[in-house]
Amino acid sequence: MRTSVSIATILAAVLGAATPALAFDPDRPVEFVVTAGAGGGTDIFARTIQSIIGKYNLMKAPVIVTNKGSAGGAEGFVYTATAKGDNFKLAFGTNNAYLLPIRAKVPYASADLTPVAALAADEFILWVNGKADYKTAADFVAKAKEAGGKFKVAGSQSKDTDQILTIMINEATGANLGYVPYKSGGEAAVQLAGGHVAANVNNPSENLGQWQAGMVKPVCVFKSERLRNDAKVAGDASWADIPTCKDSGIPIADYNMPRTVWLPAGVDQDVVDFYANVLKKVSETPEWAKYLADTSQSADYMSGAQFADFIKSDEASVSEILKREGWLAN
Repeated sequence: MRTSVSIATILAAVLGAATPALAFDPDRPVEFVVTAGAGGGTDIFARTIQSIIGKYNLMKAPVIVTNKGSAGGAEGFVYTATAKGDNFKLAFGTNNAYLLPIRAKVPYASADLTPVAALAADEFILWVNGKADYKTAADFVAKAKEAGGKFKVAGSQSKDTDQILTIMINEATGANLGYVPYKSGGEAAVQLAGGHVAANVNNPSENLGQWQAGMVKPVCVFKSERLRNDAKVAGDASWADIPTCKDSGIPIADYNMPRTVWLPAGVDQDVVDFYANVLKKVSETPEWAKYLADTSQSADYMSGAQFADFIKSDEASVSEILKREGWLAN
């Protein structure tokens, strides 16, 4: 008699046996603290991980998701940071976890959080209006210089990743772009599609609909190599067709926003190792690959020393920009 075994069952067994048991294993519900509102990118990030953990039984303990997104995510990070030594509370966010205390007066420091892992990277693309005649990043920079400061870039919020990147473009090229903050990347996309600004630097998914409608178009991606997704998403064009900015006129590479997970300070290393191990297994599933494809993010798992080195480097480079702009909180 032949028995049918599902692929999910086989993969669950493989994932479960991939590494030896660790000293820590949660014996009560684990809280995933989402440092953003329901339905946003960070919320989907956390709930996708929750779903994969459940499907493959990667933890014995159940997972509860809590949204605490006020104050640009500071609410969720403060909530987690004040639970020092709590082995059952993880914050889900971006590089805001360690950049918020640098640029804003918030009641926690990055040292109040313990980095666990980063699982993906939101890339940044220079987008222009669909009717613009720029063919390369160099063309855009030349036109911006001719405009003498009249070119405006729309972005999500002020003193955040979009504005920092705009400043970096100005410093790297002398383009003298102005920056106009909006409440979200969605609003920045609408402003560009309507021709009210010259560009935005949205993540891929934030401008996808307008690209497919021909209202905006990508000029270049701020990455050292082209995006790998070659599925056609806008007519005959794919994400992989977008040239890198460094090769087409703007010497900036690998500017992205990592999707990150944190524990409070004061937890033991075996606790960090346990959750990092679970998240590593999550990153190896077909469901995670689908999530990355659906959200146009890049696979970029980091933990341990690699993640710590990335945080240190990112903090240092962003701090230099904030210092020059007079944005340091202290």
